[in-house]
Amino acid sequence: MPSPLTTRHSTRAFLPTPVPQALLRAVLEEALRAPSWANTQPWDIFAAAGPVLKAIHAGFLDNAAKGIAIKPDLARPLAWPAALTKRRQELTAGIALAAGDANKQFGELNTNFFHAPAVIYLCMDKTLTPWSIFDLGAVSQSIMLAAEERGLGTIAAINLVRHPDVLRRELGIPDSLSIIIGIAIGYEDTQHAINKFRSARRPLDAAAVLKGF
Repeated sequence: MPSPLTTRHSTRAFLPTPVPQALLRAVLEEALRAPSWANTQPWDIFAAAGPVLKAIHAGFLDNAAKGIAIKPDLARPLAWPAALTKRRQELTAGIALAAGDANKQFGELNTNFFHAPAVIYLCMDKTLTPWSIFDLGAVSQSIMLAAEERGLGTIAAINLVRHPDVLRRELGIPDSLSIIIGIAIGYEDTQHAINKFRSARRPLDAAAVLKGF
């Protein structure tokens, strides 16, 4: 059976089918086995679905209509090294080639949370350092792999946390927490052309140096 590490991919279009709370809890409970520095487990997790997620989406749209600037708690990079920029460009071109006309829908999908029925938000105390962001990365991957094993698709996206004020209001997230990333989760729309795309990965010898073996 293929490993979920090789079958997991970013789902960019979801079916409206709700994710049962029991299934979401099973995913999160398994993911909480993720490692962290000195077992600090610095993550605080909030999940939204149904009317709560609809209120978040409406709040995002309202902010956009009012011209309120996007300002995630974890600032986006202002620039990328040349090699990373090239891979970002290849991703965009690859989606356009694979998805064809469906690629034109990507902006709409992104704005509308990919039509996912649920979103998981990962937060951490504002006093913590990038060491703890590493730990949140570990639990994020664990969530996505646990979801994959249960037939659920996921995508981690900064666009899901672009208006922290709305998330704090609707989810009761305290000001003491930074909202780091959102993970859309649900059942993949396998008929949508945009989900046919798979991004390339660097070969091992280009990404790693192995010595003394």
